[in-house]
Amino acid sequence: MKFSKLMAGALALFLATQTPGVIALNDPGKTSVKKAAALSVDPSKSTLTWNAKKVGGEHSGNVKIAKGVINVESDKLVGGNFVMDMTSITDTDITNETFNKKLTDHLKSEDFFSVEKHPNSTFKITKAAPIANAKAGEANYTITGDLTIKGITNAVTFPAVVKVSGNSAEATAKFDIDRTKYDIKYRAAIIGTAADKIIEDTFTIDLKVVAGKTANNT
Repeated sequence: MKFSKLMAGALALFLATQTPGVIALNDPGKTSVKKAAALSVDPSKSTLTWNAKKVGGEHSGNVKIAKGVINVESDKLVGGNFVMDMTSITDTDITNETFNKKLTDHLKSEDFFSVEKHPNSTFKITKAAPIANAKAGEANYTITGDLTIKGITNAVTFPAVVKVSGNSAEATAKFDIDRTKYDIKYRAAIIGTAADKIIEDTFTIDLKVVAGKTANNT
């Protein structure tokens, strides 16, 4: 009898000193804790398109996403960041090669994105807030983050559709950016440009970021 009591006491002491968070598989009232994961952005599957309107027309194009990370925990988005290669900016609506090059060269110049001095733009998520009762296919997160263009950083907030499953994640969003906040004021209404030469102060970004876990993630 004494031996049985000693064994029971030893077993109780052992269980009491185990690492917190390790939960027995046969305990129906608790679940195991999922670790956070850093998922590498896949540039080949990620896209960023832009659209800018002006009096009497508009232009659209692409910018390559060079690299990035999406941070997830328990199948939820918790953070992330990515880098946009501004030297890769293209126009997709002008079919004439000469005029197309003229526009893209202008976009890379000091009037717009100044890519020689600032070859990259970045975005860092500072808050990812789930939207309660979001329907399938609709925005299920409100994303807030720091967007840096031409070395100038401003906070932006926008809705996004986020899907996290195991070791993969995908986020899509469409939102407007005020270019004047990044010292891109060429033919902007804010500086009193003639009405027939105005380019709208905001341009639209349509974003898709795809990420998956790799051997290099920690």
